[in-house]
Order: sequence, then structure tokens, then C-alpha cells
Amino acid sequence: MTQHPEQQPPPGSSASPGQGSTSRLSADHDSDGPDSHEAWLGRSRLVLSPIAAPSILGLFGFASSTFMVASNLAEWWGDRLVSPVVLAPLVIFFGGLAQLAAGMWAYRARDGVATAMHGTWGAFWLAWGMTQLMVANGLLPLETTVSQAFGFWWIVLAVTTIFGALASLGQNLALFLVLALLAAGSALLAAGIIGTTHGLVLAAGWVLVASSAAAWYTAGAMMLEQSYGGRIILPLGRWSLRGNVPGHKQTRPIEYASGEPGAKAGQ
Repeated sequence: MTQHPEQQPPPGSSASPGQGSTSRLSADHDSDGPDSHEAWLGRSRLVLSPIAAPSILGLFGFASSTFMVASNLAEWWGDRLVSPVVLAPLVIFFGGLAQLAAGMWAYRARDGVATAMHGTWGAFWLAWGMTQLMVANGLLPLETTVSQAFGFWWIVLAVTTIFGALASLGQNLALFLVLALLAAGSALLAAGIIGTTHGLVLAAGWVLVASSAAAWYTAGAMMLEQSYGGRIILPLGRWSLRGNVPGHKQTRPIEYASGEPGAKAGQ
């Protein structure tokens, strides 16, 4: 009977045919062998394409759209009938399209929080703007944006954003503040619309304005840090004490310059 090449014992060996495969299996599990995990890591190479932090664009787009809509809800200016129609183009392109693009680029940065939050809120602002334009053109009734169905939109957003706020605690306190205020404002607005309580809608507007202010600060701090070669200009509330000292460089010499997103996980 002809033996398989893997089963043939080496010359000068007295091993039986069945022992060849056993010896091979033991070599596979040898930590010093050429097929070991350590050897595989040593041979592996990973090609990366560093990118700018997508959350800089995403947070600026979110802050601008949220501030305009929230300040109108807080009755700082305008009215609830005409103003949303005027705001719709800004919200669709800046808060919606630009932020959604930032969420997709966050995939490249391997940032799950940014992907989820910018993707969620970018898609929402697109839907919000389209709804306002459909109401203005008579395709939907005027009471659409004050109906209970519309109030439930904000429940979904509040739940999603709460998880984003909890996850952002692993990054910095500035982003946590943005998302915590955003979740609280969304919950208040949902309760106000569903319960037809004007005071809750007014309070939601103020809380969402605060969230947009925190987003502006966070985006500005991230942009300044990247522009100054990774040096901290405005603290973001990192868990490392040195990571909040103005002028301190957040990256180490062994890292890529500025720790570009895509070269390491996160932004």
C-alpha cells in the first residue's frame, strides 16, 4: 500500500506510518515553530490610511443644526410654523448629509461611538428636514410635527443616545456631556410632544441648546489639538490627568504623529 507523503517517516526513523501525523500536530502547537501565533504576528504587516478625525465635521454639523432648531423650540426667535421650513436646507445638508458622511468616515477611524452617533443623528436630521419640507408643500398635514407619532421619534433618539453617552465615558468627559445633554433634551421633547406639555418642549429647547454648545467646544478642542501637532489647547476631560494639561502633547514618539484616526483605534 502506498503511503501519503505526510505519513512517510523521515529517513533513518523507526516510527510507524501512523506516528507521522501525530508528530506534525505537535509541531503545529509548538510556540516556537514557524506556524505558531507569535511567528505569524512577526510576519504580518498592516497597511493603514490615516485620516482626519471625522467627529470634527460631525460635531460642528450637529452643533449648528441643533442650536438653530433648539433655539427656535426655546422661543428665542421666529415661530413654529415658518422657521422650521427656513431651517430645513441647513439641517438637511449640514446636520444631515455632512454629519452622516462623518459617521461613515468614522468607520475608517474604527470609532464605534462616532459611527453610531453621527450616523444616527445625521440620518435623523435628514428625515427632520424632509418632513418640514413635505409639510410646507402640503404633502403632510400641518399637525404632523406636533403629533404623538413625531414625539416617538425622539424616544428612539433618546434611547440610542443614552447608550452613546455611556460608551463615550471611555473616551472623554466632553463627549459624554454632549451626548448626556442630548439624550436628556430628546427625552424632554418626546414627553412634551406626546403629552402636549408646552413647558417640557420649552425646557427641551434649552437643554438641546446646551448640548449644541458642548458640541461646539468639543469639536473646536479636537480641531485645535490636531492643528497644533497633537498638543492640547482646550482640555477634553480625558481620564489621564496629563491629557488635560494645555501645551502637553498627547501622543508618544512611538506613535504616528498626532495619532491619526485610522492609524490607531478611535479619534
